[in-house]
Amino acid sequence: MKKISISSVILFLLLISNSIQGQNDKCFICHESIGDNASVLFKKDIHFQKNISCSGCHGGNNQSDDMEVAMNPRNGYLGVPKGDQISERCIKCHSNSETMRKYGSKLPTNQIEQIKNSVHWQRSTKGTEHIVQCTTCHNAHGIVSVKNPASPVYSLNIPKTCSTCHNSAVFMHSYNPSLPVDQYQKYITSVHGKLILKGDSKAADCSDCHGAHDIRKATDVKSKVYPTNIPATCSVCHSNTAYMKSYKIPTDQFDKFSISVHGKALLEKNDLNAPACNSCHGNHGATPPGVESISKVCGTCHVLNAELFSGSPHKQAFDKKKYPECETCHKYHDIVTASNELLGVSKDAVCSKCHSEKENRKGYYIGMKMRSLIDSLDAEIKTANALVNDAEQKGMEISDAKFKLRDANQAKLETKTMVHSVDFEKFKEIVSGKGLKTTNSIKDEASAAIDNFYFRRYGLLVSVLIMSILAIALYFYIKSIERGKKKIK
Repeated sequence: MKKISISSVILFLLLISNSIQGQNDKCFICHESIGDNASVLFKKDIHFQKNISCSGCHGGNNQSDDMEVAMNPRNGYLGVPKGDQISERCIKCHSNSETMRKYGSKLPTNQIEQIKNSVHWQRSTKGTEHIVQCTTCHNAHGIVSVKNPASPVYSLNIPKTCSTCHNSAVFMHSYNPSLPVDQYQKYITSVHGKLILKGDSKAADCSDCHGAHDIRKATDVKSKVYPTNIPATCSVCHSNTAYMKSYKIPTDQFDKFSISVHGKALLEKNDLNAPACNSCHGNHGATPPGVESISKVCGTCHVLNAELFSGSPHKQAFDKKKYPECETCHKYHDIVTASNELLGVSKDAVCSKCHSEKENRKGYYIGMKMRSLIDSLDAEIKTANALVNDAEQKGMEISDAKFKLRDANQAKLETKTMVHSVDFEKFKEIVSGKGLKTTNSIKDEASAAIDNFYFRRYGLLVSVLIMSILAIALYFYIKSIERGKKKIK
């Protein structure tokens, strides 16, 4: 005897149930008989499969074939819901956990709370309703599960669904003229978009980055695409080793970014000017920069560094060997703070990766001399700073020298930029002409202030000593006069 599976039984019962519904639901029978589009779509609707009648949304008496009775407002007939009435009808069930359980649904019942906090819940141009209703994204009579490829909110369909509004310049101009209307065109050029077009439902769609019902403005600190939240949003997929396995790309980007100079500035210091993932990879057109374009991407912020590198001997050498420019020395996700240790010929210095005493010697010696100069400037700044602090603690006026310390530190920053030119003479000019010259001036002023302090201190001591001697001499002189007067008497 052939076994009957449980799923087959459930399917059979559903078919019987739907058949009974079709026989009992006079609204559906009537509309199906005239062959209107609503009844055709409703046959595929998840609500039809759950035995929810037309009257569930439109109201009225679905057991009567008398139109006056079936469509009587006294029987709750609403007709075609308009504006906010649409979402109110959906909320009636979808916000009621008991009702949803009754129909065997495990869907969350907090969608309306999320929508009310979203950017889509602002008033429409009419002012009497909100911009988006449930049917805007889910359809009206042909609503199917989000897991069904026929759903407008199925992962592969979401970008196209969102573009219905977001690609319309006229529509978007009514609400926010500053928003671009080419997001979809950019998206399909991205790695994510190309995968979606190939039918890969695992690739990120609009809702993965912006949210589904809880879409907020990018300027909202609770938004998934607020600058400080972007790395965590991207890491939902990109830090999931199992999820990313088929794409054969690393999953440690977030960990590396978090300890980088960019990550610390953004995530720890909340510096919104610091780059997040989208700063380098793009937003809707997210794609890793190519080898040739990395310096251009970095150069959008580090303009002078990029210009100096382009005119340096390294440019031709990197092009010849097809090295990525900035990334070769600074790495990419785990970029560290530019420090003296990166320069020179030590084991940890980036120069030693390509240069040695036996190979590429010229660069080896230039790197060694540059490191020696920058170390000497560091030492002089440290000495100058110590002298200024000493003079200040002694109560001396040292504001000019203290202000000059900023110039010395600025010279140090300039050397970190000039190193990209690999021009030793220009580098030396900044270290010696600006840095060391300024630190020498600071040390002279601070030393003079300290010497002045001790001069005043010892001068005061000598003055007190002299005054004390004079006072004692005067005392004895007066005493001797008094003794002379006594003898005369």
